[in-house]
Amino acid sequence: MARPQKEGLDYFSLDVNFFSDKKIKILKARYGADGITLYLYLLCEIYNNGYYLKMDDDFEFIISDDLSMSVDKVKQVLTFLLERSLFDNKLFQSDAVLTSTGIQKRYQLMVKSRAVKNPIKVERFWLLKKEETETFIKVQSSLNKSENNASYSRKNVLNSENNTIKESKGKENKEKEIKIEEWCGEFENSELESAFKLFLSCRKANGQNLNNEQIKLLREELTALSDQDQERIAIVKKAAVSNWKSFYPVKKKPMREEQRKAATNKFNNFHQRDYDFEELEKQLLNADQIKIEGEINE
Repeated sequence: MARPQKEGLDYFSLDVNFFSDKKIKILKARYGADGITLYLYLLCEIYNNGYYLKMDDDFEFIISDDLSMSVDKVKQVLTFLLERSLFDNKLFQSDAVLTSTGIQKRYQLMVKSRAVKNPIKVERFWLLKKEETETFIKVQSSLNKSENNASYSRKNVLNSENNTIKESKGKENKEKEIKIEEWCGEFENSELESAFKLFLSCRKANGQNLNNEQIKLLREELTALSDQDQERIAIVKKAAVSNWKSFYPVKKKPMREEQRKAATNKFNNFHQRDYDFEELEKQLLNADQIKIEGEINE
């Protein structure tokens, strides 16, 4: 009796320029070591299974427990991996399957030594085109197409609802943004609020999407730095221009010599009268002379 063919791998290769990949750099910048760890964890699960991984409703909770990572964090990183095509998003949406053309190309290379003599049959979720597939990989086209047809039929049903879903999602996103602002509390000063929203837009453009709790903390931090709206505006604008993640006090420029002298003048806020000192002196002399003549006459 022939021994059953092994589907999974004992190990998989990792390119030495792994961390040079732009997508990996962005993943690390946004989610730190947790993002890299989760991605490698999923690759291990996929290659252990073969060239794809079928997820179920509980898998995210298993990952969360294995990696001591919150379920929300797992979902955020997984969404990023799908959006950046590190996994095939269409296949995940239709069949909850994690794989990609890159994963399958590397799979072919790693099974080559054993598959040359004993070709490997693949039945489902094969993404590579015929010209990209090695001769020792035998794609069961009928089964693969049946899976695809099933998924396509589901997609066709969903496509009729896509426009409605997109519109509703657009409304939901707008409502969510409004709720976030209401929850965080807008600044009363419209100029300050506009500057703050510009700062958030700059963060978002750099791939830093903030949740409502983070936005609230930023508002509190800014409020604590100054009690003057104009100074707060300057702080926010400086942070946006400098691409800072947080706020810092704006250094005040040193006073000019004239300003410093004016500030030390205790009577600076009062009207200064101009006097004719020669005329004043004459008046004083005349007053003294009149006084002396009066004493003589007495």
